[in-house]
Amino acid sequence: MQSPMPRVPPQPATARCEIEASLTVEPASVVAGARRRAVRDGDRQIDTAHLLHSLLESDAEARTAVGDGAQVARVLGYLVQRTIGYGLRWQGSVEDSGARRPAQAAAVPGWSPSAGAVMTGALARAQMRGDLRARGIDVLALVVIDPECRAVEVLRRAGIDPVQVGQRIAAASRHASRG
Repeated sequence: MQSPMPRVPPQPATARCEIEASLTVEPASVVAGARRRAVRDGDRQIDTAHLLHSLLESDAEARTAVGDGAQVARVLGYLVQRTIGYGLRWQGSVEDSGARRPAQAAAVPGWSPSAGAVMTGALARAQMRGDLRARGIDVLALVVIDPECRAVEVLRRAGIDPVQVGQRIAAASRHASRG
C-alpha cells in the first residue's frame, strides 16, 4: 500500500510558463529540482531553501559564488537535514520575509512569496543585463539579498556570509561585462 504523497499545488499555466519560459536550461533544472524537493519534504510551496539546494547541486557558477568545496558541502549538509530535523520548524508555515519584495509583486501559486520574488527578480536582473533569460547566478543573487529568507538562514548556519556571496556575484558580473 502506498502512502499518499503530499503535493505542491499546481500553478496556473500562465504563471508557471512565464517563469519557466524565461529561464536558461540550468535554472529550469533548478526549478524542477526545487519542486521535487518540496514534494518530497511534504511542503506545500517551493521556498528559497529548496531553490538554494537545487542551485548548489546543479549550477557550478552558483557553487563557486558560495565558496570552496568544504563550504558548499557544509551548506548541503544543512539542507539535507531539512527533513530529519533542521527544517521541521518550517513545516506547515509559509516563507514570507517580506524583505526586498516590491509591493506590486504578484503571488506565484505553488511558491512561497519569498521564492516567487526571487524568481521574478532573477528575471528582471537578466533583463537589466540585456538577456531575455535568467541564469542560475541570477537566482542566487536574488536569494542572498533577502536577509530573512530560509536560504540565507541556512547559509548563515553553515558559516557563509550571504553579503560576501553577493559581493562575489557582483564582482564576477563586473568582470564578465568587461571581458
